[in-house]
Amino acid sequence: MKKTNNTLFESNLDLNLLNRGKVRDIYEVDRDHLLIITTDRLSAFDVVLPQPIPGKGEVLTRVANFWFNRTKALVPNHLVDIPLEQIVTEPLQRTAIGDRWMLVRRLNPLPVEAIVRGYLIGSGWKDYQLTGGICGIQLPEGLVQADKLPEPIFTPSTKAEAGGHDENINFSQAADLLGDDIARQVRDLSLAIYTESAHYALERGIIIADTKFEFGLDADGAIHLIDEVLTPDSSRFWPASSYRPGSSPPSFDKQFVRDYLETLDWNKTPPGPELPQQVIDKTAEKYREAETRLTGR
Repeated sequence: MKKTNNTLFESNLDLNLLNRGKVRDIYEVDRDHLLIITTDRLSAFDVVLPQPIPGKGEVLTRVANFWFNRTKALVPNHLVDIPLEQIVTEPLQRTAIGDRWMLVRRLNPLPVEAIVRGYLIGSGWKDYQLTGGICGIQLPEGLVQADKLPEPIFTPSTKAEAGGHDENINFSQAADLLGDDIARQVRDLSLAIYTESAHYALERGIIIADTKFEFGLDADGAIHLIDEVLTPDSSRFWPASSYRPGSSPPSFDKQFVRDYLETLDWNKTPPGPELPQQVIDKTAEKYREAETRLTGR
């Protein structure tokens, strides 16, 4: 375990490591279950930075679990209720993991990321400026950056291979990849989850500008919500109190890191630069604030 000062940069468990991603370490428990460890690693511009953000993995896991519980009436999810002690028997390893773990069913992930946008920002804003719409969905003229859309829209993307970049696609292309029925289910579930959750968050002072969902199928072909859900890493959270259309609002995520990196003479390829302690501390603070507002923890 690479663990210092209540951070976990990299896990090393007595299980078969299937994948070490930018943030998550995924272990095989048995043929039906996986153990997902959300570390405190931080990636920016698709590069893992050399320093972890204290407590980030625990915040992301607790927030995801909160939303999985809130949305289970809309769609089943991959969580399995088995104590960690039955999977990781070494006490020191369990202590290092803390709240950074999820035990999940092993499902067949769909090859499309289900993105829902409620506001005009990011790649959607760039697309709108060029085409007047997003992913083939035409929008009213005269919208400005960060405007609220007339209604949330489903704008899927492909899943890139490691080191690549996701590509926005339209619904017809998603249906070609998933089949018409599954594509419609994914779209309708994504919009329903976003709409209900965005309303809940707004009552607590957070605008969910956009978010990414992932789904998987079980052996019977039933859709489950998987991966993470409505966290500061998979979503764009804005403080409602400072929201003003016409510019990019501040975010409850790693925006402080991105803003700092943009001031450097760095070509956005590995290795990533060292971060000042104040940037690390501020980023950790924003993650904790998002959790507190949403969950009351």
